[in-house]
Amino acid sequence: MLTPTPRSDPADRGRKPIAMKAKTTLLAALLLTTPLAWLAHADDAKTSQLLEVPDSGKPSLIKSVEALPRTATADQTTAAKLVYGLLSDSRYAYRPRALDDALSADIYKRYLEALDGGKQFFTAQDIARFDAYKLKLDDAIKSGELAPAYAIFATYKQRVDERVAYARGLLKQDIFRFDGGDRYEYDREDAPWAADQAALDELWKQSVRNDWLRLKLAGKKPEEIRKTLDKRYTNMGKSIAELKGEDVFQTFLNSYANSIDPHTDYFTPRTAENFNQSMSLSLEGIGAQLQKQDDVVVIREILVGGPAARDGRLKPGDRIVGVGQGESGPMEDVIGWRIDDVVAKIRGTKGTKVRLDIVPAEAGQDSEPKRIVLVRDKVRLEEQAAKSKVLTIPGRDGEPEMRIGVIELPGFYQDFEGRRRNASDYASATRDVAKLLAQLKADKVDGVVLDLRNNGGGSLSEAIELTGLFIDKGPVVQVRESGGRVSVESDTDTGIAWEGPLAVLINRGSASASEIFAGAIQDYGRGLVIGETTFGKGTVQNLVDLDRWPANEEARFGQVKLTIAQFFRVSGSSTQNKGVVPDIAFPVTVDASEYGESTYDNALPWTRISAVPHTRYGNFAPLLPKLEARHTERIAQDKEFQWWSEDVAQFREERAKKWVSLNEAERRAQREREETKRKQRQAERKALGLDLDPLAEDIDDGLAASERDVVKDAEREKLAEKRPDPLLRESAAILADAVRLLNADRQLSAQVLPTATVRGHWAD
Repeated sequence: MLTPTPRSDPADRGRKPIAMKAKTTLLAALLLTTPLAWLAHADDAKTSQLLEVPDSGKPSLIKSVEALPRTATADQTTAAKLVYGLLSDSRYAYRPRALDDALSADIYKRYLEALDGGKQFFTAQDIARFDAYKLKLDDAIKSGELAPAYAIFATYKQRVDERVAYARGLLKQDIFRFDGGDRYEYDREDAPWAADQAALDELWKQSVRNDWLRLKLAGKKPEEIRKTLDKRYTNMGKSIAELKGEDVFQTFLNSYANSIDPHTDYFTPRTAENFNQSMSLSLEGIGAQLQKQDDVVVIREILVGGPAARDGRLKPGDRIVGVGQGESGPMEDVIGWRIDDVVAKIRGTKGTKVRLDIVPAEAGQDSEPKRIVLVRDKVRLEEQAAKSKVLTIPGRDGEPEMRIGVIELPGFYQDFEGRRRNASDYASATRDVAKLLAQLKADKVDGVVLDLRNNGGGSLSEAIELTGLFIDKGPVVQVRESGGRVSVESDTDTGIAWEGPLAVLINRGSASASEIFAGAIQDYGRGLVIGETTFGKGTVQNLVDLDRWPANEEARFGQVKLTIAQFFRVSGSSTQNKGVVPDIAFPVTVDASEYGESTYDNALPWTRISAVPHTRYGNFAPLLPKLEARHTERIAQDKEFQWWSEDVAQFREERAKKWVSLNEAERRAQREREETKRKQRQAERKALGLDLDPLAEDIDDGLAASERDVVKDAEREKLAEKRPDPLLRESAAILADAVRLLNADRQLSAQVLPTATVRGHWAD
């Protein structure tokens, strides 16, 4: 869920993750993507949880840092021209824009936001100097001569170095008394640029004091705090120092791509490979999740079924200090490398060998490493695949209990290459859900809830085919191309995999393909839609390989995720900006002004087109008042739901403040209130026979993710998945109510579900 966990600080919760808005700093992007990486798969921008600053360890251990170029390489020059050709051509882009001075100014604004969206590094004086480039970026892209972008970045890098040095210097000063009334204003997105260095100094002073206070409240001593923060700020600078020319190039071209629309993006060859692997839900490597810690890449988790798991010698906490290819390739010392560079060395073609020098978790860093040889293989990322379980929902007043099956679908994934090859085992969300439905049907569940919370979408074809599991043949979505032509995408397979009661659970993080599916289920009257209004992304993207025109044998120019069309529901309404509105609504976790399509300043507007004929299986309108009444009555007695509602209200209140107090007594009192609340809730859970919260004792330790014990932090992540989920349980209860009400009232059943066949499956 979107409510914060106790381990965080209000200032952390105020920082916006990448998925929230296009306005994201380059440093924030690093924070989201570098701490964790799959072998052959790095986290993409769908991530909705902000990770902390990655540790890189002692500066003396860095083997080398690439000197940033002053302009683009020959390949990047070509790539820039190809991207310009795509985005300005109506044959490709749904909403092309001429690359002129007006767009140049927009690109300039977005590039500054990408580098320093929090206005923590640049001063107003810097911006005044950069303004000379404001109307020249269009010419730079057309020519491929990107010196202005690199010049701005060079200043950014210098400012980061200055801020790091200043922050480290503060740690030696006597400024850490917290008995006044000052605050740390952490949300600066709408603030003016700092007038000068002195103004930035004041901002950073308050930020450092907040970091110190958090650690002090967590029980750390001054010398320990000083050491922790000195390393943290050093690593912040190193994360920028490790950037390469391709990182700067991608950031700048994305500023251009995002100026066309929020969902058009440029990928370098490496980023494109990672994106495609995330969609296919598979990789070729050793099967381990990695994390950067103290200049060394550490094993965070061993993936079930992968080569590392089968071999059995690698374990969480082990440190990778060297990598070699095949039986006899030279061993490369990878201490101090960027994590994606280490990942690139470890991953490789199925059947090939990789040699790893490992320092065991229990050994000292200077211990003699042991060598492990593994044969790479294809690994399926099961943690990101569809999963199912069964919830038992008790009845009331003599009503029978019901067993509701739940299918959690985190994304509409598909192995496009495997499908093209007609491979028998290619990854597919629809195929996986079909198998789970068959199991649930065999278990004789009374209904199914499909959980699409925080499902950011994926494959359009998967959304269509998944809808086909719940309807017979018929249209699913309308697609309007740039020229105005509208096509109808339909489910053409006869038969229904699940004919029984259905509910779809959504929230603000449900987007794109999730909205197509939920909208179709709602338009067909096939099931109840429960939760929050969705994200509101009503556009279709396609990956365009820039290497296809020169017909390169190897990837050189990257890919563009390009908006090519807008989709509409079969009812004719667009989900764009407005999203899918649920039949039964839960309290809003995050406001539409803060998260969703409506937050993008260049998003397409909402519109509608003509509806297309489609079957109407049911009309739940007559049933909704009865379901609402039961829902309201039940949650008034549901402690878990009440606690969740309280947490949401508190989260929204704190978020609206955009500041935290730097008074120790106030913060300590707040911390004690939170701890007392958690203990009281845990005691009530125990007394009421409810599931205990495995993270009830987990409080803010003031640490960044990479400063914690890797093994314990991974275990905590697993425990988080076992936390009570009152929204899911209430959704299952609402579906159970619908079945009971329709069973008890044949007249209502005939009104809600006029088709006898469907009524027979919903109400027996």
